[in-house]
Amino acid sequence: MSANAWLAIDVGTAPAVRARELRFAWERFVSTVTRRDGSDGDDDPEIVREAIGDSWRRSLAAGVDPTRHEAPVVEDEATLMTRWETHPLFRAAPLIRDCLSTTAVESGYLVVITDADGVLLSIEGSGRTRMRAAESMNFAEGTLWSEPGAGTNAIGTALAVDHAVQVFGPEHFNEIVQRWTCSAAPIHDPDTGEPIGVIDLTGDVSTVHPASLAVAMATARAVETSLVLQLQERDTRLRARYGERLSVAAGSSVLVSPTGRPITRLPERWGVAGRLTIPAGGGPVALPSGASAIAEPVDRAGEVYLVRAPRRLPAQPAPVSPSIRLAVLGRDRAVLEVGGRRIELRRRLAEILVLLSDHHEGLSAESLCGHLYGDGGSPSSVRVEVSRLRKVLGPGALDTDRYRLTCALESDARRVESLLRQGLVREAAEGYAGPLLPESEAPGVVEERDRLESWLHQAVMTADDVEALWAWVLTAHGTEDLRAWKRLLSLLEFTDPRRALAASRVGELRRGLA
Repeated sequence: MSANAWLAIDVGTAPAVRARELRFAWERFVSTVTRRDGSDGDDDPEIVREAIGDSWRRSLAAGVDPTRHEAPVVEDEATLMTRWETHPLFRAAPLIRDCLSTTAVESGYLVVITDADGVLLSIEGSGRTRMRAAESMNFAEGTLWSEPGAGTNAIGTALAVDHAVQVFGPEHFNEIVQRWTCSAAPIHDPDTGEPIGVIDLTGDVSTVHPASLAVAMATARAVETSLVLQLQERDTRLRARYGERLSVAAGSSVLVSPTGRPITRLPERWGVAGRLTIPAGGGPVALPSGASAIAEPVDRAGEVYLVRAPRRLPAQPAPVSPSIRLAVLGRDRAVLEVGGRRIELRRRLAEILVLLSDHHEGLSAESLCGHLYGDGGSPSSVRVEVSRLRKVLGPGALDTDRYRLTCALESDARRVESLLRQGLVREAAEGYAGPLLPESEAPGVVEERDRLESWLHQAVMTADDVEALWAWVLTAHGTEDLRAWKRLLSLLEFTDPRRALAASRVGELRRGLA
């Protein structure tokens, strides 16, 4: 089993051996179901990953037959074509193709795009592989591959847990899918943060490789970056078209999206943090002060609303800054600021804080143990470390029924991620002090570290921003990034004094490769 909880197999594991172990565990699980003794299935936690065991139970509860189930067809060809051509990922298809085509051709994978329900919208790849997938498991456009639709599979499970995941052979709940392997990553709407679809790589079970999950994740991040840029372009267009409406009630009005996201700057005196709640079609909007504003649609398409509030609002208390700050980027020992104290944290405590800040819903002791130790470690050792962390944070900062932060925590890593979500690539690059806890080997932290750096790298390389690139090449990994130095060199003006350094560094890195 891989140390990464979302990866089915690592490079040091023989696929055939792992497949036999999983098949035995799957048969044991299915046998407890078919006894009809009221059991909800018994998986072996030493063999089956927590994410897969949970998915098996969800599939069982949804009524999926583990031996004879076939993914249902939910869209006819004409309806599906309309659905695909109007889907937000339709415009991103060329980018997805560019990112994945080489991997797909070399490894014999199918490149699949779905919607947020798990309906297959597009499948590209070898005609022979497509035909075999369609004939053996009804894997074709218009079929439903959510967990209730097809049982445990990378597409359905990625949507169910909102996380990238690889599913290998007998990890599939449905027996007819067990000759395949798949890696899928969800893609999120930059406006709402909700999943809008999934990118998936599906191939024969013999083609399993840990790199397929990393490639799917990197592609998903690239698409999300592209969607952010599209959103920014739309906001710019809306501000240019309707900005004059604000001058009628300067300082007391704002343009917002139908989801309540501000398109122009919110007046500070409104005391609003984040979004407004906009009624469908417009109407009263409650402000934190208890005062009521009015939202009015500005255009017939409902793309933008004008929200107006009274010019005089009750005085608002000053916002309370987060009581806890955490610096983890480029540091072997994280620095915690809490209650006016500045503390250098032991690595394990810092790892726990990073993981809890990334899982707002909380983690069980077993799940946190997996993120910290992989296959090793024990929940009891995690409980000891969490007890130590509670003493550092102070009373009421950490819920121990299910380990979850109950206090406001601000970290440099979360800030970089927030800037990337907003499309502020230069600011994100300048705020990136280096890899997250670079010496940590905790599987969950390694995954988060790689995800953030990959996202930032992709954003920097596609932003056409010299200053963002310059900030990146000054980081620990960026200084060895030949592609980034070459990109920077192509964008720098001939009179820019940094050009000589960029040219010199490109030459050094090329000689090193030779």
